[in-house]
Amino acid sequence: MIKLYNVSKTYAKSMTKAVDDLTLEINKGEIFGFLGPNGAGKSTTIKMITGILTPDSGTIELNGINIADNPVAAKSLVGFVPDNHEIYETLKGTEYLNFIGTMYGVPPAELRSRVEEYAALFGLTDALPDMISSYSHGMKQKLSIVAALVHEPKVWVLDEPLTGLDPQSAFQLKQLMRKQADQGNTVFFSSHVIDVVEKVCDRIGIINHGKLVAVDTLENIRNNDKVSLESLFLTITSDGESK
Repeated sequence: MIKLYNVSKTYAKSMTKAVDDLTLEINKGEIFGFLGPNGAGKSTTIKMITGILTPDSGTIELNGINIADNPVAAKSLVGFVPDNHEIYETLKGTEYLNFIGTMYGVPPAELRSRVEEYAALFGLTDALPDMISSYSHGMKQKLSIVAALVHEPKVWVLDEPLTGLDPQSAFQLKQLMRKQADQGNTVFFSSHVIDVVEKVCDRIGIINHGKLVAVDTLENIRNNDKVSLESLFLTITSDGESK
């Protein structure tokens, strides 16, 4: 579960809040889609949920743990797939996954089993002995996904995770998202691929200019109008892209 209470964040030298008094609750067992124009506050929100950034005000809880009060315990619950590939390219794929697993305290036998399972699922097994610097964009994305799963996180946060994935891997990722939610975990999914959000998410939130402007099931947001999520998104954010 993810809970944000009156969370705000302003960057240095900016008079505008990147996130403005955001209150949001994301339940266990659901896939939550997070949408917004460029600069609307999506990545800032994600960085605060994962503990990369500290809010100026408000509180964030992960499964009842306040990040500010117990950051290590809160972060141990999270598996994070960022929108970039800031991974140690001087390591081999296997070395990187072993490092991540050890950092999270995963027993060696369990770590080997999970790495084998997820690497095979994404067609990454043969590449694990190679240096990460030799990986393609898509391979690095797959490695990031595997690394975010090896400790069996209760909260899975994905920021543009489909970027660079081939169709088969994208399908496997969507299946894994559903599996995680069905196991009672929380999946927070931010993407510009609106049709995927529309198909896989249980609830959707839309942020614009740092404020949450809509949050509900797709059916309720539509208010029984049979329009696409893309049309709804464009209507709700029609004042133009955030700066």
